[in-house]
Amino acid sequence: MLNGYVHPDFKAVAKRFEKQIPKGKHGGAAVCVYFQGIKVVDIWSGTRNRQGEPWLEDTLALSFSTTKGVASTLLHILIGKGLADYDDPIAKYWPEFAQNGKENITIRQAMHHGAGLFLLEDHIEDGHDVLDWHKTLAGMAAAKPVHTPGKGSGYHGMNYGHLVGGIVEGITEKPFQEVLQKELVEPLELDGCYVGMPDDQMHRRAHLITRNGVYFRAKKGRKPKGMLKYAKVIGIDFKTVQKTLMPASDKAFSFNDEDLVKACIPAANGMFTARSLAKMYAMLANKGELNGVRLIPEENFMEITKVHVRTRDRVIGLPMHWRLGYHRLFAIGAKAPKGFAHFGFGGSGACCDPERNIAIAM
Repeated sequence: MLNGYVHPDFKAVAKRFEKQIPKGKHGGAAVCVYFQGIKVVDIWSGTRNRQGEPWLEDTLALSFSTTKGVASTLLHILIGKGLADYDDPIAKYWPEFAQNGKENITIRQAMHHGAGLFLLEDHIEDGHDVLDWHKTLAGMAAAKPVHTPGKGSGYHGMNYGHLVGGIVEGITEKPFQEVLQKELVEPLELDGCYVGMPDDQMHRRAHLITRNGVYFRAKKGRKPKGMLKYAKVIGIDFKTVQKTLMPASDKAFSFNDEDLVKACIPAANGMFTARSLAKMYAMLANKGELNGVRLIPEENFMEITKVHVRTRDRVIGLPMHWRLGYHRLFAIGAKAPKGFAHFGFGGSGACCDPERNIAIAM
């Protein structure tokens, strides 16, 4: 049974969504759609943990790389306020970053995944180091690019948020989570948007439900068969993919661990409602403004949405058509050349199409 609201013109969305909810098994989800600034779909169904507790209106779900779109939007807001420019060197705001040939890498290059710092294994020793915000920032500041910055792209799978987050903190001289709350969450009145869950919100979270309860396990000497097969088919180096995602560890790495949920990992551990994601992308679909609240100047919008890289990504192996912090809107049966998105592992994602003024999140 679905809960929530669906405008009659969008009932097909509800029918499609209903088919994706597990029958007789645990698992749930939420979907929200804004059209021309109006919320037309806001539905949820299923369960949120192994105990079978129902998915509720305010349930928060781990959204993996969908978090990158939120982190990017926050940086766009700061640049829109005139606090920085896309072509400024990162080191202008983050002096420690100017090591090993990185003194001229720009914010623009970082946001289209062109900084050449995607090999996470080069600047942290163990997968669990990503839980330590300052240690990972220091490792990135000391890292050396693996290709000429600005030449093509390499998806910064687990550390894009540290790269953008370091810039955000350098610009504002305030913690990333505090800036997120003040500059994005509060102005748009988002009801569930966290990168690092506070204790008083933990009761709202959905758990990942898998066979062994651990969604990602990076044990030394082990090669995930699925990822190895994908790398072979796409024609990319498996070792590059593995070093980008997470260094191996002797300890199982679980995305259900409270330590991970509470950490600040703006590339991978955002806890969101579909409602908050859709509302943020509705603001982007309307070129930076929603319900009288303008967060991004309209004149900045062409910079944000312009395709900066059309070649195959060095890590993903596909032409992602990177904008500044977002990729192309992959769609079946419809064309959305001006659309952009950021999807995440496990089924989460959010996108918008400014031509239709529509925003969608799951």
